[in-house]
Amino acid sequence: MLHYLHPDPLGEMPNSTLPLIVAAGALDPQLSENAVHDLLLSHGWEGTWTYTVYDYWHYHAAGHEVLVCLSGHAHLGFGGDSGEEVEMKPGDAVIIPAGIGHKRLSGSPDFQVVGAYPPGQNGAITRAGAMALVVASRAIGQLALPTTDPLSGEEPGRLAAWR
Repeated sequence: MLHYLHPDPLGEMPNSTLPLIVAAGALDPQLSENAVHDLLLSHGWEGTWTYTVYDYWHYHAAGHEVLVCLSGHAHLGFGGDSGEEVEMKPGDAVIIPAGIGHKRLSGSPDFQVVGAYPPGQNGAITRAGAMALVVASRAIGQLALPTTDPLSGEEPGRLAAWR
């Protein structure tokens, strides 16, 4: 499912004209943490990590991001307070264009995701309002679009929506 987000009315996050890609049930919910890391790495996505999603608005100006739910459940917000809310449970994934603000709105104590980034990109965190939008937009505009779907390995796979 694609979600096109509006500009942040508070002007604290750049958001994106690229859609947020929500892939409910994209992976087997029984996959182990190591299996999810290995899958993303085998599809060319790097910098894998396991943790939760921060409970404050933030975005990434240095990379697009994929999040795959490993355990628990949560409601995540995207695009700011007037944006979209997405529920995540094991096996669900979201592919987040650089600049789209996101945060954990609520969730179970055991909620964990695996995250990763396209080659040469990273998840340096920028809190909402911490970077001038013109600077963030310039950095985001220089990022290459990923060529490989992080979940299927197909070219472009779900990322056809970003072309």
